Amino acid sequence: MIAAMRQLTFQHMPCVALLLQRTITVCLADSGFTATLARCRKIVGHFKHSPSNTEEQHKEQTQLEQDQEPLIQDVSTRWNSTLFMISRLLQNQEAVKVTLAKQKHKLTMLTTAEWDRLQRLETLLKPCRYVTELLGGETYVSCSVVLPALRHLTHTMEVSDDDPAYVVRFKGDFIKDLSQRQDTLNHGWLRVATALDPRFKDLKCLPRGERGGVWTSIEALLRIEPNRATPEPTEEPARKRSLLLFNSDSESEDEEGPNGALARYRAEATIRETDCPLQWWSTHEGAHPQLSVLARKYLGTPATSVPCERLFSLAGTGGADCSWLKELQSFDFRVEQRTGALHGNAYAFSSRPCAEGYCYFKL
Repeated sequence: MIAAMRQLTFQHMPCVALLLQRTITVCLADSGFTATLARCRKIVGHFKHSPSNTEEQHKEQTQLEQDQEPLIQDVSTRWNSTLFMISRLLQNQEAVKVTLAKQKHKLTMLTTAEWDRLQRLETLLKPCRYVTELLGGETYVSCSVVLPALRHLTHTMEVSDDDPAYVVRFKGDFIKDLSQRQDTLNHGWLRVATALDPRFKDLKCLPRGERGGVWTSIEALLRIEPNRATPEPTEEPARKRSLLLFNSDSESEDEEGPNGALARYRAEATIRETDCPLQWWSTHEGAHPQLSVLARKYLGTPATSVPCERLFSLAGTGGADCSWLKELQSFDFRVEQRTGALHGNAYAFSSRPCAEGYCYFKL
């Protein structure tokens, strides 16, 4: 199936957020945070698996005038869950310490140095969460943000003089792994999309020597498909047309060529990062008719598969659910509600409600 898709004329765009999360997973598995994270998981599990322990934690949070927030356990398949776990632990550090000091347990408590490691790891992972959520949006343009966002991450992971050895190791592994995964990206498509975004058309996210090649690629696109990139002209009486041409003191865009169209677009001022590039192109479509068609094509490409997966999830037919629905279609059965002791075999699949709003017994 993959080989068949490669034979098609469509451009392939890998999920950038997935590449980023894989880099985070690899770096966490082989870093100086492994032992500390293992102790964190045991501490969180101590509270998650016991409602009484969680209730004692809530009492301590109330005495410390904190919100009664449960701890979060990280899941290997859930993006940014490690960041959520350590952030919640750091927020409730005093409540966790006091609660565990009053209990009998076999847990190994975190040292002051390990709490400091968690603080540094939180600082490292926060930009990754920001980029993941930014690229996974569905109500705004995301394709043109990929290269600036990755450049921001690379700048964030630069080693400083104050970094300890384990942070230097994590940053080095992160940049190395991410750069290797970036080789699988469709850089040609991403660069054109970035250039056609009036927010990033200065291409500061690229080295100076590579910026000229991007504009050359766009010029080639305009030459290859001039008819598809130029809107069809409306009919106009011959006499009026001749009068307009006679009184015109400038050349038309067709005579101007791709170089002139690009020059006029590059002369436009950049817009704010909070502005919508599609609205800008809708407003300036008359001034740049050829480029506006290319802009809609390239800027409409999602940077990740998150919007599609979110749609499948809302429809209730994603992943395993879809597989089970197809499997059940081959059977002829009737769903029957049984009362009393007859439904005891289904008890394990039920959930017991909790008055506090957070259910400890939910599967």
